[in-house]
Amino acid sequence: MTTFDVAIVGGGCMGASVAYHLSRLGLTNVVLIEREPTLGTGSTGRNAGGVRHQFSHEANVRLSMESIRLFERFEAEIGTPIDFHQDGYLFLISSDDHASAFRRNIAIQQRLGVDVQWLEPRDIPALAPGVRLDGVLGAAFCARDGICDPNGVTMGFAQAAQRAGVTIRRSTDVTGIHVERGRVTGVETEAGRIETRIVVNAAGPWAGAVGRMAGVAVPVEPLRRHIFIANPPDRGGWDTGGPDGGAAGPLSRVMVIDFESSFYFHREGAGLLFGMGDPDEQPGFDTTVNWPMLEKIAPVAARRLPALADLPIAHGWAGLYEMTPDAMPIIGRSGDADGFYTIAGFSGHGFQHAPAAGRLLADLIAGRDPQFDLTPFAFARFAAGATLGEANVV
Repeated sequence: MTTFDVAIVGGGCMGASVAYHLSRLGLTNVVLIEREPTLGTGSTGRNAGGVRHQFSHEANVRLSMESIRLFERFEAEIGTPIDFHQDGYLFLISSDDHASAFRRNIAIQQRLGVDVQWLEPRDIPALAPGVRLDGVLGAAFCARDGICDPNGVTMGFAQAAQRAGVTIRRSTDVTGIHVERGRVTGVETEAGRIETRIVVNAAGPWAGAVGRMAGVAVPVEPLRRHIFIANPPDRGGWDTGGPDGGAAGPLSRVMVIDFESSFYFHREGAGLLFGMGDPDEQPGFDTTVNWPMLEKIAPVAARRLPALADLPIAHGWAGLYEMTPDAMPIIGRSGDADGFYTIAGFSGHGFQHAPAAGRLLADLIAGRDPQFDLTPFAFARFAAGATLGEANVV
């Protein structure tokens, strides 16, 4: 039996970020527990790597601002390259209601100091050649948004924490959480018991199961999402063959999102990464690829990026979003078990918010003022009734 001040359950980007930020505060008697042989193989390793400021809820915009500042200096500060490309996010808007909502969002983002713009249709082809704009009323664009490597971020946080003295246990499954007289006292694993008075639930889509071990109903459901990679055009690459005779697709790594349908894509090397939400998907842990999903994507893709309709698919994979009822995360103490914390439920935007969210929870655990209003992320909000949720879930 071993003793640690803090036990973190889940070795994805969120758990690794908490471990790193605790170590920065001098709290190094910490164990990060991951059931797989390597870190970041769950939702962290299966996402598209997108990073954006463009959220509808002010609290999420603030998480993005802090996180992106760290991404921008990640290699210099933490020592790991993360292949960060800030070519922007471009949201294509096709309804009056969404146009009004995005204009309101832009006003919030600009008030906070984010350089985001509303673009007219004539301005879009310069950023995203090859995109057909039928029905598009305009677009929201932020040049500091982008994409980076989730594995690099996770390993960077984990290695920095480990250098500082944090213990990492891989291939270790947590089977129970001990609570005595309303207080966390330990974690049971297949390798034996760990004595601790603080447990962090950073289990992503499995946060509900970890919560139940502590007698806490954590309202997180897993939802499958697909990502596919298309090969590049055979002739001329992306430089020719577009609907106007120009480029067949974006020449940068700009993330283009057709907000009405949730269809999105960005350049991935010579190919194209793309995906779309499935309104018929039911909650569950299945991560096998539902190849018929391509039949739902095909008409949307053909309408927005005609070149994609003729491209062969190189491969595809599925990962899990960790959804809460209001699409907002849970950050902080959870339930009646003293010492039980949750950092989960990010509803598709966890990777990009891991730097800030990990810092916030580390401050709470250390008894510091995080200098951030955590009310929108409080576990207790679900008992209080309806809350203002996040509308820009992609």
